[in-house]
Amino acid sequence: MSLIDKLIEKATTAYKTVVLPEGQDPRVIKAAQIIAKRKMAKVIVLATPAELPDQSVFDGMDVEVVDWTNSPWKDELANLFYERRKAKGVTLEQAQAQIKNRLYFADLMIKAGHGDAMVAGSIASTGDMLRAAFHCIGTAPGIKSASSCFVMDLKTPAPNGEQTLIFADCGVNPNPDAEGLADIAMATIATCQSLLGKQPHVSFLCYSTKGSAKSEMVDKMRTAAEITIQRVKEQGINAIVDGELQADASLVPSVAAQKAPNSPLKGMANVLIFPDLNAGNICYKMVQRLAGAEAYGPIMQGVAKPISDLSRGCSAEDIAGVAAITICQAM
Repeated sequence: MSLIDKLIEKATTAYKTVVLPEGQDPRVIKAAQIIAKRKMAKVIVLATPAELPDQSVFDGMDVEVVDWTNSPWKDELANLFYERRKAKGVTLEQAQAQIKNRLYFADLMIKAGHGDAMVAGSIASTGDMLRAAFHCIGTAPGIKSASSCFVMDLKTPAPNGEQTLIFADCGVNPNPDAEGLADIAMATIATCQSLLGKQPHVSFLCYSTKGSAKSEMVDKMRTAAEITIQRVKEQGINAIVDGELQADASLVPSVAAQKAPNSPLKGMANVLIFPDLNAGNICYKMVQRLAGAEAYGPIMQGVAKPISDLSRGCSAEDIAGVAAITICQAM
């Protein structure tokens, strides 16, 4: 059974409510049908009558179409947004205008408990997604900056036997400092636990292994690992963390035995933390395109509620797959 099939099966057991705000996109309509037919979740699609004149496409399915421009939730969500942002100078009138944006409306639905998870980005940009999520929901406790990850379902297992790896950050933070990298790692640990149901083995990747080279970049990755190790210990989280480590010392036990014999990871990493967005984004695309891995994401992390972004080139099946992941995060 593939990873995504396992996650779909897991999602069906929870049967949460997922919000798909981009109902003007035919791919989203198709994805809603897929999710409903597979009984993964109840689906709420945001669409006006002009965008979706024929709602019979959902007959017999657990799908609700909400016209967010004329919803009974408008006043509630406007007031919620006003209370969240009034310290930033937002007026009630501005809040009422802001919720006319379908992303803000959907995020506020999740914040208010009208849904459990939200998936969008087939039309909206990542910047739009992040802005709405920060303004409406905010980051998770103890996390200052949100991030993203890709769940890589490998065609051939890694040398350490892992079939699934999580890469972060591949879509949000261009050049995080050591504290930012620790935030990314902590959020990815939570993602690993919720999706894979296994102990996270976290490696902070670098061109150096345990001091084999010296530079500010090496220092950054080593410091980030140290901060994360301390946070994991303080919070009593069941995870193994180490760095700085090269990729082969992270994923190949025989190489780890030579290069980093005292590393607690022993070449068994399943979570890879990249030094910057360049490295993470390039690497996930290389593994996807050259090694035939399935890449699910970008999955947003560090946000207080489960929100996922999409590639604008996604298919309906891709949307349904990311929905399964996001629903599992809601568990």
